Amino acid sequence: MYRTLIFVPGNSARFIDSAKRLNADIICLDLEDSVPYHEKPSARELIKVALSQRDSFKNALSLYVRTDSYESGNLFTDLEAIIREGITGVVIPKVNDSIEICEISSFISRLEVERKISNNIQILPSIETAKGVVNAYSIAKSDSRVNLLVFGVFDFLNDMQIEYREYGGDEYSYARAKIPVDARAAGVSAIDAIWQKVEDTDGLVNDTVLAKRLGYVGKCIIHPNQIEPVQKVFAPNKFEIEWAKKVIESLEPAMEMKSKIGAVMIDGKMIDAVHYKHAKSILESVEEQSEL
Repeated sequence: MYRTLIFVPGNSARFIDSAKRLNADIICLDLEDSVPYHEKPSARELIKVALSQRDSFKNALSLYVRTDSYESGNLFTDLEAIIREGITGVVIPKVNDSIEICEISSFISRLEVERKISNNIQILPSIETAKGVVNAYSIAKSDSRVNLLVFGVFDFLNDMQIEYREYGGDEYSYARAKIPVDARAAGVSAIDAIWQKVEDTDGLVNDTVLAKRLGYVGKCIIHPNQIEPVQKVFAPNKFEIEWAKKVIESLEPAMEMKSKIGAVMIDGKMIDAVHYKHAKSILESVEEQSEL
């Protein structure tokens, strides 16, 4: 489940510590927009410490880090610092084309081998430019590490030289609708952009309902108070529930130490312990909803 992806400033030890108690599906420690340039070295060190304490993020299914963009000149310095045990994946902002993703994946592969990292680190490209929107399908298909796309509305509008309006969204409706279609065609999912007004819960819910209707499976968020409303909108559907049951049935013996099999093929895709954890959370959330 990828209902909620919350960004946490990577230069704040206090915010990172607070994030350990959040029940967002993805905790994303940030090295991009929320971190001033002069604080990036210290933020990288804080994030390295946080990744070494992965088990303390007990409620999060996944722990990601958002790096700087490919064009910033800081991306590979960020990756050198944060690719290590404990990280689930990286969010790459302002991705323009598949070439960037292939180069990033190759760099990560080298670090995984050198550092003997056990898991396959995922890449989440953030589509925030006109080029990125045009190339969204090829970006999603570019590498097996890509498991999600995310829409970044504000940088997209900036690239298009268009002003943002709180309600309506005609100025970005094409880009917003295209990204989940391209993601689905490529066999992955998509997460919608943030809702900026933290205190406007009704606006958040309405925007999230629209995102779900467009085919998004989750939403980026910027405040803990946004977690619960968004997760309620993205309650598991029948397809997710059926998938979760398949995963549990296939992998439960291995998880209970009754089998030597650690991964299985389901619907043409390799499923392992990470997917088992996701499946458990889906069925648990269904049980919680039925008890309300």
